[in-house]
Order: sequence, then C-alpha cells, then structure tokens
Amino acid sequence: QVQLVESGGGLVQPGGSLRLSCAASGFTFSNYDMSWYRQAPGNERELVAAITRAGGRTNYADSVKGRFTISRDNAKNTVYLQMNSLKPEDTAVYYCNARTRTVTREYDYWGQGTQVTVSS
Repeated sequence: QVQLVESGGGLVQPGGSLRLSCAASGFTFSNYDMSWYRQAPGNERELVAAITRAGGRTNYADSVKGRFTISRDNAKNTVYLQMNSLKPEDTAVYYCNARTRTVTREYDYWGQGTQVTVSS
C-alpha cells in the first residue's frame, strides 16, 4: 500500500538546522510532484516547498525562501527538506505530500507528519 514516512523532526534551538526526510513506497515515486506542508496549532496547513517530478523546478513559501531547500532522490524514493536558520515561527508539524494527475483523476497522498519545535 501507499506509504509516506517522514523523519528527522525534533527540538532545535533558534538558528539551528534540521533535515527532514520522507520515504515513499507503494507508488511510482518519479511520477509524482512532491511537497512539504506544515501546520502549527490553530493555523491552517500551509505549503512550505514543492519540487517537480524530475526535480527541475522548485518553489517555496516566502517565509522560508533562502533558508529551506527541498530536494529529491528518485533512486531512493525519498524527498528531503533541509531547514537552516530556524526560527520559533517554524514550529509546526511537517507533512510530506505526493501528488499527480491523470486524464481521469488526481492522486494525492499524505504522510503522518513529523514535529519540528524551534525553541531555546
């Protein structure tokens, strides 16, 4: 079955770094655009970063531009989010998303999330 398993979250001090990973299985990873979303308590889920199937294009939320980098390894079926210069406002549960579309339907999968807490 389809699985997206995030890892790498944790507690980090402001200014620190974390690298999130999302391991995919149960579908053809290279056919899917991949994204990272986050949701803080009381807030809606928001897009953080996205990368196209072959990794040729990326886009980022304005709040993380210059600090976060999304990448993927299609040979390992894994997408990454390198987070540098972390701020307390980056605290949230981070979710991995896989999405693709055919003529007849859209496929949209989510991981279970990993907690990132930025605090001194």
